[in-house]
Amino acid sequence: MTAPEPTLHLNAFLMSTGHHEASWRLPESDPLAGTDVRHFQNLAAIAERGKFDSVFFADSPVIFGDVGRRPAGRLEPTVLLTALAAVTEKIGLIATASTTYNDPYNLARRFASVDVVSGGRAGWNIVTTAGPEAARNFGIDDQPSHAARYERAAEFLDVAGKLWDSWDDDAVVADKASGVWADPGRVRPINHAGKHFSVQGPLNVPRSPQGYPLLVQAGSSDDGKDLAARYAEAVFTAQQTLEDAQAFYADLKGRAAAAGRDPEGIKILPGIVPVIGSTEAEARKLDRQLEDLIRPEYARAQLAKTLRVDPEDLALDRQLPADLPNEDEIEGAKSRYTLIVQLARRENLTVRQLIGRLGGGRGHRTFTGTPEQVADAIELWFRNGAADGFNIMPAVLPSGLEAFVDHVVPVLRARGLFRTDYTGNTLREHYGLARPLNRYSGALAGAGAAAL
Repeated sequence: MTAPEPTLHLNAFLMSTGHHEASWRLPESDPLAGTDVRHFQNLAAIAERGKFDSVFFADSPVIFGDVGRRPAGRLEPTVLLTALAAVTEKIGLIATASTTYNDPYNLARRFASVDVVSGGRAGWNIVTTAGPEAARNFGIDDQPSHAARYERAAEFLDVAGKLWDSWDDDAVVADKASGVWADPGRVRPINHAGKHFSVQGPLNVPRSPQGYPLLVQAGSSDDGKDLAARYAEAVFTAQQTLEDAQAFYADLKGRAAAAGRDPEGIKILPGIVPVIGSTEAEARKLDRQLEDLIRPEYARAQLAKTLRVDPEDLALDRQLPADLPNEDEIEGAKSRYTLIVQLARRENLTVRQLIGRLGGGRGHRTFTGTPEQVADAIELWFRNGAADGFNIMPAVLPSGLEAFVDHVVPVLRARGLFRTDYTGNTLREHYGLARPLNRYSGALAGAGAAAL
């Protein structure tokens, strides 16, 4: 009996009016969409119509970028997920939350609650949050070091896993005749005492439908990849070339195996920003329209911040300076820094050209073309050891997501690459992952559970 063909996984990365920084300036766009719940409910419904595995929201406890440049207000994502759960039935719901600026008990409770409310569709994108601005919102003068943030993240995940396991699946008996609501022997404290956290437990939410939310991670530095290899079940990454994506894919799968995990239990989804037209000329016209709307003075300032240089050092019509900092000197977003510098050097881009390339996806791969060409690009990476699926990042919303669902998804289905309907009800089922058993009541199963 032959094994079934692998299934492509698709996640919709949703960001206000779209991922292109100038998308809000288009006539069709609503500049206030970022705080409009109905806007995101509509987007989730479109993605569910396309049978996407999940939708995803990035987040940081600080204003994103320059408020003069693009819409910067955003809703707290775990709260937003509950509003999406009410108007969807199957699609997974993933929110970002920081291990640096949260505590394990409250965050474990929030995600368990979302998993209950959604019927088992919650996912947590685990970030360590770089940047001194976020630190100063929590009374810290500067960000903790890269290594310290990842050390804290590992213990944070250990504590969260213990809290999710502090209730057995069958702890609640609800026996009216005996007057016993839950078996006290199946609800236990965790009594965790570590370097960063001391947590008694148990959690005050019974074990949720998935056991744990799907665990997602997005760091691509060595520390980030080590954390992902131990805990993550899906990884969102940014790669510009097939060769780089293949190298990342092989490296992370190898690290997962070295950590004692089944490499198939970790799904790797590079980001892609598709700009779609019925013809290639139509797609390129939209791409040029968006690029022409970029405010270069804002974009240059943001690029300078990323590269840790003064804006005056970045002449718009010259290439990047030769004496940029080394990656070892960067304490935050190391992998993104390297990706941007390598892109500029590899293609001999001027600062103005680099700003145009980054305007759509901040370092994620952008692709402009017809639905068939977009499908070709996806299939090439999927069939050649570079991706288990893709983080779809429409340049403009909602039109870009509608174009992908209505015109690219049918092409992928015709090629046998993508589902025609959901075959399960939970986010773990969409990603083909087992539900973890409770560490305290039986042997662990599932990908992330082995490490947690």
